[in-house]
Amino acid sequence: MPSKLRREPVLAPFERNSNAPVQSTKVPSLPMAAVWSFLKDTRGAISWSTQELAKSLKISAVEAHRVAEILQLQGYVKQHGTGQWITTISGETISGSKTPRFTLEHVENVLASLSKRFKEINDGSQAQFKISKAVAFGDFLDGRARVQAPDVGIQLVRRIAAAAAAGAAQERSAERAFLKSLRGNTSILNIQPYQKWMSDRPHRKLL
Repeated sequence: MPSKLRREPVLAPFERNSNAPVQSTKVPSLPMAAVWSFLKDTRGAISWSTQELAKSLKISAVEAHRVAEILQLQGYVKQHGTGQWITTISGETISGSKTPRFTLEHVENVLASLSKRFKEINDGSQAQFKISKAVAFGDFLDGRARVQAPDVGIQLVRRIAAAAAAGAAQERSAERAFLKSLRGNTSILNIQPYQKWMSDRPHRKLL
């Protein structure tokens, strides 16, 4: 019986064996956040295809079909014809999706302003952190008329190294506070610490 997919850091009910050909029972080791991110982007779509899943996660069609099967076992998606799937209410909930309500133009303007602010922060000298990497991803990349708030992954680097006595917990707290300040009062941004998978799936660089 195949292992069920859970909300864990990595999807790995079957690990990829680089020395053996991919079989129908194999799925790649994937960050769960990347899988949920894909499901989030399907909100509002009538259905989505195995090919779309494969393209988003940069995996083969065979692997994408196996991932979809595991999602189906958990009740997050259901089949909608050959190679077609529908994200269920449970899938929408676990992925954190919302009803698309922002205009594409408004989201594009917000991202343009954010990108400009990043450059100003990096060119200045007052902020305690510099932004070394920033990417935006979400359903706005599909060009829909109405979209969800985009997700933005940001990688921070301290201008001056923190004292060793400060500790990791205090450093993480400082980073969270800085990211929160970047978001401001707008509800049109989901800002979070950068992770590698964010650059592996479709995205837009903001720096």
